Parts: sequence; C-alpha cells; structure tokens
Amino acid sequence: MTDSHTSELTPEGVAGAHQDSAAHAHPSPKEYIRIGVLLAALTAIEVAASYTIDGALLIVTLLGLAMIKFSIVVMWFMHLRFDDRRYARFFVMGVSLAATLYLVMLMLGRVFLR
Repeated sequence: MTDSHTSELTPEGVAGAHQDSAAHAHPSPKEYIRIGVLLAALTAIEVAASYTIDGALLIVTLLGLAMIKFSIVVMWFMHLRFDDRRYARFFVMGVSLAATLYLVMLMLGRVFLR
C-alpha cells in the first residue's frame, strides 16, 4: 500500500519539488532594490511617527508598520512567496499571535488609558 503523500517524500519527489521551485521566477536584483527602498521608506515613516505621534496611537502605528515590514521581509527575502503556502501561514500565525500577546500585555498595563 502506498499513499500519495508518502510518494512525495521519496528522493524523486524531493527532486521534483526542487525543480518546481526552480521553475518559479524569483525576483530580479532590481526588485530587491525596490523592496529595500520600500523598507527604508517604512522605517523613515516609523521614525517620523515616533517624533510626531503620542500615546496609544504611536504604539498601534509602530506595531502595524512592524507587522507590514515583517511580512515583506518574510515573503520576499525568505522566498516564502514562492514556496508552499503552509510556510507562509506559519509565519503569519506567529506574528499574529505575537501582536495579540503584545496588545494584551499593553492593555493589562493600562497603557491605552493614559
């Protein structure tokens, strides 16, 4: 008895998976530069926000921008955009849980009531 899932774990299945991932067009150096410029712009927005926004809005703004930057780095520089969707889901679940935990701790510390 062979299962269709176990056949993918054979050396031939692994080699086929590498060939499939090689068939996807990875970003060119020009695209990496664009992504780097986008990340630098988001960082500049974070720095500007830290000087212009106060209180709870600053925390939410910086957390949102950090999540956007995390997603960009994970999807492009770690090539998850081109890999199996399950890998991307693990990262999204992780950052979502971390953000939720952070916000709960801020609420317990009554940061938003100040």
